[in-house]
Amino acid sequence: MNGMAMNHCDILIVGAGPAGMAAAVAAAASGASVVVIDDNPAPGGQIWRDGPGAALPAAARQWREALECHANIRVRNGTRTVAAPFANELLLEDAEGATRMRWNKLILCTGARELLLPFPGWTLPGVTGAGGLQALVKAGLPVEGERIVVAGSGPLLLAAAATARAAGAKVLRVAEQASFAAVARFGASLVRWPGKAAQAVTLADAQYRTSARIVAAQGTTQVESVRLLQGGREVEIACERIACGFGLTPNTQLGQLLGCALTAQALSVDALQATSVAGVYAAGECTGFGGSERALAQGTIAGHAAAGNAREAKAHEGERARWDAFAAQLHRSFALAPDIKSMPQPDTLVCRCEDVPLSALAACTGWTDAKLHRRCGMGACQGRVCGDAAQFLFGWAPPVPRPPLSPVRIGTLAALAARDDARQ
Repeated sequence: MNGMAMNHCDILIVGAGPAGMAAAVAAAASGASVVVIDDNPAPGGQIWRDGPGAALPAAARQWREALECHANIRVRNGTRTVAAPFANELLLEDAEGATRMRWNKLILCTGARELLLPFPGWTLPGVTGAGGLQALVKAGLPVEGERIVVAGSGPLLLAAAATARAAGAKVLRVAEQASFAAVARFGASLVRWPGKAAQAVTLADAQYRTSARIVAAQGTTQVESVRLLQGGREVEIACERIACGFGLTPNTQLGQLLGCALTAQALSVDALQATSVAGVYAAGECTGFGGSERALAQGTIAGHAAAGNAREAKAHEGERARWDAFAAQLHRSFALAPDIKSMPQPDTLVCRCEDVPLSALAACTGWTDAKLHRRCGMGACQGRVCGDAAQFLFGWAPPVPRPPLSPVRIGTLAALAARDDARQ
């Protein structure tokens, strides 16, 4: 690794979603040198993802402009974190190759991923995550005229349906597993957050049904129809695409690799967004899902705190508390019902990379047993999808992250090997 380019910054921010953008702008006010890295082509994260089919909201454009206004902020798009080879150093990879980045303070804004749960037919072409459908449409996937069913839990279902419908799709059903009473209570609670109430009105969908969950996707070579359990009875709907989302799981891999403690599957932080590791902060959905407003407030606090401005950080605690309350209400209202665990049948694949069915995992004692004896998690996703599913279905602790954190070039792997040699 000695011959590899070394970069340095005062504050390094991993992730350019709302939390990362707010953290960068707050930190830059101190005059510190700030670097933001993100694996997407442009800042915005998943919620403000850009693309041929995307219409960026005003807030996204404003935060992008704020980043550009600060000469001491450098944004590196298309850059992935590979490993943390030494203290205060990350190994990165972009289109040009691998580089090293040393930092004085680090802010993790690594976001979250969709919780994808197995059900019969979920591996058929045409089945995606709800957020995945949004990303595909924004990237230019043509869905005009397609019949689509959205199922799962949470407000993301309505957002995905709206995105698809705006692109010309025919959304035939939005199946929400939560009860009508739970959704009604959530709707009534939005009086505390008027902006969210207004957003809910714009996303209202005549095809929305509560107490409804997916039973199976059906088809031979691709999705042809879906069976839903709706109000206690099964219905079948012919469609070409199914989008399923059961909530979000925080991306904590890098934080865990650095030794950061977790609380309820999310990175644990204090009042200044500091993790359990000195000099490392975290903000946004890697600390728990709560929406873009919460991420912006947390990012602002983390940016000021990392820059040594605790007084300015504390000034934003009220805003964060307001959106923490919204997050708590969201989690209560859309908690997954116990019968969601009954979706997969014995022959339903849980690990689709290695073709491991539910029946093969029933006798396993935990993740390590499943990995060693059933090859669960040994495929391309390295346990990211089936690990989350196994934790939900069986309560297994997810696999401990190890470098590299993402697929990399041979030359970058050689750099990792050089790191190991240097340590010996």
